[in-house]
Amino acid sequence: MSESTQHPKVVVIGAGSLFFGRQAIWQMVTSEHLNGGTLALVDTDPTHLARMTALARKAIDHHGVKLALESSTDRRDVLKDADFVVFSFAYKSVKYRALDCELSAKYGIRMCSGDTIGPGGIMRTLREFPHIVACCRDVEELCPDAWVINYINPTAANGIGLRLFAPALKSFALCDGLHMPHVKNNYARRAGIIGEKETLSQEQDADFDFRIAGPNHFTWVLKAAYRGEDVTPRIAEHLREQAATETDGQDTGAKARFNNTVTSELYTAFGYIPACTAHTKEYVRFWQGFNAGEDIIPPLSLWDHIPRYEWHWSMWNEVDAYNHGVAPMDEFFEKTKADHATDIIENMWSGLGKPFYINTANGSSVPNMPADAFLELLCDSSMDEVTPREVGPAPVGLRGLWQQVLDTHELTARAAVNTDRDTLYAAFACDPLTQSLADTKRLMDELLEAEKDALPEGWR
Repeated sequence: MSESTQHPKVVVIGAGSLFFGRQAIWQMVTSEHLNGGTLALVDTDPTHLARMTALARKAIDHHGVKLALESSTDRRDVLKDADFVVFSFAYKSVKYRALDCELSAKYGIRMCSGDTIGPGGIMRTLREFPHIVACCRDVEELCPDAWVINYINPTAANGIGLRLFAPALKSFALCDGLHMPHVKNNYARRAGIIGEKETLSQEQDADFDFRIAGPNHFTWVLKAAYRGEDVTPRIAEHLREQAATETDGQDTGAKARFNNTVTSELYTAFGYIPACTAHTKEYVRFWQGFNAGEDIIPPLSLWDHIPRYEWHWSMWNEVDAYNHGVAPMDEFFEKTKADHATDIIENMWSGLGKPFYINTANGSSVPNMPADAFLELLCDSSMDEVTPREVGPAPVGLRGLWQQVLDTHELTARAAVNTDRDTLYAAFACDPLTQSLADTKRLMDELLEAEKDALPEGWR
């Protein structure tokens, strides 16, 4: 390692990400465990990079810390000596997600998110995973001991791909949907263990046996017991009460619409509560509009991309306001919060012993799933390893659905690397939303043609 590099060195590839870039800056500056290290920002868009770099510099100066700052449009300039490399990039994601959803709807497939499962998840993998592999080749050359963290959806497909095509690297994948300790506190409130504005005490936390598992965005609460009592029915009843207030006229986005009602229906069907309903309802075929009778839940609304564009504009305006002194930096530190990825980096680097939900190989955590099943599990993590905690057997029924999702992701990752049309067709056919093979062939060809400018040349 270079003596001039301050550690930990965290390289963010895709620093212009509004979901992660600002939070990474905030936590690298405010964490006493990280703010003596180095933050390296990488983005191929020089304008976005300049704006985030200016924000980082202002944050460092405002807080008066020794955090070193590097910035480049070429990742190879900053990868040397990295301890962590985080992937958080996408190419015109809003545009292509909207296109995925609109074209798929023509063939009877409705997606409320369109970036993890269904044709949208497959196409996003084709667009992003080849770039992830290229980044990994540079990591293998320049900082082979670094931890590689995928923070790009579909995180399970990309995480499986990392295991297959960059097996020498230490890697795992993340999603912020199960950010600890917030997710456990939320379910404790629903169970009536703590009040609406309370958090679990250390003793209450130890007494609340709470276990979630499954593929990313398709996770389920497999156990919720407080001092020996199963509190799952309490949680389900709380959700039913909330579901009673939901109407078709909700002024909410597609991912949020009818989620409590969907959760209650899935609990009735399987006996377990989905932990990420906003996405899980897209992983099952039940609300695709094929029912012949009345259903209290209408077919899924398509992902609404206009609000996402508006959110992007407002966030960039906010960044510019900090950079130009229109808004005070105190406001930035008050409004921005800790992020799942940098929380885990802080924990690993400093040995804090906190558990986090991480997407990684199952091992023996879920004994009736393969050891290499790529699941989102509560894990202990250190600079040496990520170790899933014991969960117990996957329920029959859910287990089969999980494996179908994992197989779809693996086929997709293989197709993305090999630009293999036969493997891609198998991925589409395996996907849980596929209804017609004839339509699937037509949709696949139409998507490849419509998105050819964002895909590797081999697909053209």
